[in-house]
Amino acid sequence: MAKIEPFPFPHEIYPDDWFSRLRREDLFPGDAPIELDLGCGDGSFLARMASHFPDRNFLGVERLLGRVRKVSRKSVVGDLANVRVLRVDSNYAVGWLLPLGFASRIHFLCPDPWPKKKHAARRQMCRMDFLASLHSLLEDDGELLFMTDDEPYFLEALEVQEGCDFFAREPWEERDFFYARTDFEEQWLAEGRTMHRLRLRKLPRP
Repeated sequence: MAKIEPFPFPHEIYPDDWFSRLRREDLFPGDAPIELDLGCGDGSFLARMASHFPDRNFLGVERLLGRVRKVSRKSVVGDLANVRVLRVDSNYAVGWLLPLGFASRIHFLCPDPWPKKKHAARRQMCRMDFLASLHSLLEDDGELLFMTDDEPYFLEALEVQEGCDFFAREPWEERDFFYARTDFEEQWLAEGRTMHRLRLRKLPRP
């Protein structure tokens, strides 16, 4: 079970048990598709997507309290009943807390690239165990969308994905479908940087 806090933080989810997986109905009522934004920051992307797709639900996961509160405030101001936010580390949420098979799409956008060699293990998209955990959270034919401006991180993630037999790469150009920009993306594009995109579709496990 989980509870939603009353105003002024009505969009924040607080599990009754942090050591058991949540159920789909703990996140949102009804059966509308749920999209997951890992490391959602201040919720700018989440709010833009939720406003554009009122028939979908959007769950943000963010570790820092100040950012979580910004997500909640944006949701209140925008009257976004289809937004929830969970304050927890992404690794723990993915590995232990979120429901299995609940997400139609997972967004993993502009994560820290951890460029130092000694921090390589923290590049989540380059870890097969992390990809396997994301796979378990997706519904059949669900999608994982990863974006970064860091080309070495992207190329390493692409190499790992090419050795993965439970995701298939799908085309993804910027104008293929509506996709709200993150604040980081807008800043980096203004600086002339290039965004690298990876769109993966869930396959059955062999």
